[in-house]
Amino acid sequence: MSLKQTLCVYDLIDSASVRGEDIVALFQGFPQINVTSKTVKDLKGQSDFVRIHIPGAQGKSQGKGAPTLGIIGRLGGIGARPSRIGVVSDADGAIAAVAAGLKLAEMHEKGDKLAGDVIITTHICPNAPTRPHTPVDFMDSPLEDATMNQHEAIPEADAILSVDTTKGNRLLNHKGYALSPTVKSGYILPVSEDLIRLMEWSSGQKAVTFPLSIQDITPYGNGLHHINSILQPAVSTSAPVVGVAICSDTVVPGCSTGASHEVDIAAAVKFMIEVAKAFTENQCKFYDVEQYALLTSLYGDMSHLQTVGGCAAKKPLSDS
Repeated sequence: MSLKQTLCVYDLIDSASVRGEDIVALFQGFPQINVTSKTVKDLKGQSDFVRIHIPGAQGKSQGKGAPTLGIIGRLGGIGARPSRIGVVSDADGAIAAVAAGLKLAEMHEKGDKLAGDVIITTHICPNAPTRPHTPVDFMDSPLEDATMNQHEAIPEADAILSVDTTKGNRLLNHKGYALSPTVKSGYILPVSEDLIRLMEWSSGQKAVTFPLSIQDITPYGNGLHHINSILQPAVSTSAPVVGVAICSDTVVPGCSTGASHEVDIAAAVKFMIEVAKAFTENQCKFYDVEQYALLTSLYGDMSHLQTVGGCAAKKPLSDS
């Protein structure tokens, strides 16, 4: 179970003065787990980026070849102070990511080491801005979009789960969590059958998925409407990315307080733990490699969708 870890992390971040170093301190009892925090500033603002590395018994950190899973807690901020007091709905992504790290650290300490490494990133900002959005206001990022993508990126990952609150829409009328199709290098691929299986096994319910448009997988800042930032990690990697959306029956603003549901977050955490076990043991595929190869041979490279578009679309991703 992961509810205990979820409640622990929620209680820790429910503070106007919480910082990334508080997350680092949470893991002090796990000497084999490497946890760091870095304060990043740009012209827009600042936030603390946290990175949690759980080594696998056969992982790359041990000089071996088991796959690495990345988990990114995606959000604008955990709070919108001073305009709103308390933890906002948008904090769910950070809570889920850190809670997953805490559960994996406890498993590692007790001898249940995964085959491959798991690397988790998120950021901690208790006073992020908000911005108008239809149908409800969004939390805004405390940093520029390019800065966010740079510092939450996990270049070592062979696949990535991006977990984010996704309640400010009318596409997902479901309380709990849902999965996106796999996104890779500008392509929206089919929903992974392996991930559906793990979702159904861990939840005891039918799997729930949600649709994506091409607009949703392009970088922020290009003027296009996005469902939210859940697939922004896909613009800065060639690894397959799947969104884990913590959702609700009704439309809820990301800047709303009192709107996080601990049981739903814990269910998403439990799912991500099961994915980490299976993926690092080569028992879970995010996409069909042969079908992807055929797709790209027929229709070519789509990585220009990972850029801001226009003239920039002609440049390689690293230059965008």
